[in-house]
Amino acid sequence: MPREISAYHRQVAADNRAAILEAATGLFLEHGYDRTSLAKVADRAGVSKATLFKQFPTKAELFAAMVLGAGDSEVSEVPDPPAGEFHAGLLGLGMAYAELLAQPRITDLIRAVITESARFPELRAQTFDFGTLPVLRALRKFLEAADARGEARVDDFDVAAAQFLGMIANVVFWPRLVHVGWSLTDEEVRRTVDEATRTIVARYAL
Repeated sequence: MPREISAYHRQVAADNRAAILEAATGLFLEHGYDRTSLAKVADRAGVSKATLFKQFPTKAELFAAMVLGAGDSEVSEVPDPPAGEFHAGLLGLGMAYAELLAQPRITDLIRAVITESARFPELRAQTFDFGTLPVLRALRKFLEAADARGEARVDDFDVAAAQFLGMIANVVFWPRLVHVGWSLTDEEVRRTVDEATRTIVARYAL
């Protein structure tokens, strides 16, 4: 019978994983994929190479874990939308998404994904999820609840979520990725989110 892992050892493993991902993120963004070695990651994370290999046997697995975990690590909390307030709930979620996209590391990570996309074709299929996971989960849950309460009629929750988040990202994020010095004021960001919210309300609210 396999020995049960104690809570202490599970916490140590979780702490090591977090340290490895943090170190890997810094090195991948500073030096690129090819010039980042697992030995360098282990050294910066303060763990042994054996500990790193146990968590991430290959550099490719480590890079993918860094990318797909970005959304969970960059935003600590997503607001719980109020029930019965379709417009207010969407607005709060939209602002949380805009806040996520404003994080400098998110921009750097997406540039890294674009640079390495030929090497990691499987990540291209998950581009929409990248950096949006907490908000995406909360948004889908909110849309499902609104539909169930009869406040909205949404035939495809994924399509509705993509429409909403896409309208925001197309203004507040993607131009910044390709245009040096691109920036929006807080008021412009809020106006963008409000316009996206009004569009979704007009399309789906009952």
